[in-house]
Amino acid sequence: MVARDKGQPGEDSAGDPYVPTHGNGGYKVESYELDLDYRLNSNRLSGKATITAVATQALSRVSFDLTGLRVAKVLVNGRRAGRYAHRNGKLHIWPSPALSEGSEFVVDVQYSGNPAPVDSPWGELGWEELTEGVIVASQPSGAATWFPCNDHPSDKAHYRITITTDSPYHVVANGRLVSRRTKASRTSWVFDQAAPMATYLATVQIGRYDVLELATSPVTMRGVLPSSQMRDFRSDFGRQQDMMRLFIKLFGPYPFGSYTVVVTDDPLEIPLEAQGISVFGSNHVDGRRGAERLVAHELAHQWFGNSLTPSRWQDIWLNEGFACYAEWLWSEESGGLTASQQVSKAYSRLRGLDEDLLLSDPGPDLMFDDRLYKRGAITLHVLRLQLGDEAFFELLRTWTRTHRHGSVTTEDFIALACTFTEDQNDVLALFAVWLDATELPALPRRRR
Repeated sequence: MVARDKGQPGEDSAGDPYVPTHGNGGYKVESYELDLDYRLNSNRLSGKATITAVATQALSRVSFDLTGLRVAKVLVNGRRAGRYAHRNGKLHIWPSPALSEGSEFVVDVQYSGNPAPVDSPWGELGWEELTEGVIVASQPSGAATWFPCNDHPSDKAHYRITITTDSPYHVVANGRLVSRRTKASRTSWVFDQAAPMATYLATVQIGRYDVLELATSPVTMRGVLPSSQMRDFRSDFGRQQDMMRLFIKLFGPYPFGSYTVVVTDDPLEIPLEAQGISVFGSNHVDGRRGAERLVAHELAHQWFGNSLTPSRWQDIWLNEGFACYAEWLWSEESGGLTASQQVSKAYSRLRGLDEDLLLSDPGPDLMFDDRLYKRGAITLHVLRLQLGDEAFFELLRTWTRTHRHGSVTTEDFIALACTFTEDQNDVLALFAVWLDATELPALPRRRR
């Protein structure tokens, strides 16, 4: 993360050109403690955020991302801030005295308002009302719609999230459910996410949901969904435990304490991943396993994206290419098309499309383009052919183990891949044509 604080407006970006108005320099967040009170009928959110951070340089000003909500009070290290200003999605705070390099500091922000998603090139992002409940989908830049934060993927922190809301509703947030206390018509839910988490992976899901315990081995898994979806859900997600076993074998240990699938009562355009959680719409549950490839895709993100998070958005293929390849690995394992057949099918489709996507740096407009998903997955398969199965899957397990709960770049993956072959130049050449050129390379002749 590029650390900046020149004391002038506009110098607060952490330096990611894909989302230049988000992220802030000069500090590293250690933890977020969020105490939220939400009224569904009025869509009213009142919150207190306690942010503990360490200054990576001397700071006369600290900035956080926060949009659409009103700030009522700011404290720094228990004292009122010298002054603060909230404008254009940025909360600027001038602590008194200024912060010295290396010092730990605590910022308390009290805020409230009617949270709403923000428009972006990738659709509406952040806190959004459902017909009866709430969904939070923040990737890549929607976290600031519900709490003040350093909204940059590389700044991962511990979270403790308390949500108080109307008692008939079930709440899901990241991490372990520490406690649930009901008083009159209100219930407070407390979640603790010990593993470091990026802001875009933090989530709250609220709805009239029932809980279905799916498995305790090899990982505790549960479904949270409307009762009307239960029958179809059991069929559609019935092989998720087998997916988990396969991915643990191929990718290494599951990186979190448990895994929760939420199904909303509303249809969703696409499912979404959060840390330890995946969220599907009612349209993804049909009783015929019509969305099973997406079930595999979202589960794979727990390794690729959530535990190993890109340091910068240009490396999004490390999330989506890997999760797409996991779909193909599951297809092969479960008796569908082999990975080689999936590659041939995807390659034929790519040949008929524009070849203007640079996988290693697609640009913000194409970072969620389906061609990135497919070309990323094909790249991994070509690497598998070159290394051989034993070395390739040991590479993936070493990748997830070495960078567990960390931040990664494409250069990190290339460097590690080069240690799994004696022909480093061949591996570098492979990545050069698949990652750093727009033209679609020829597939190797040898097929699986």
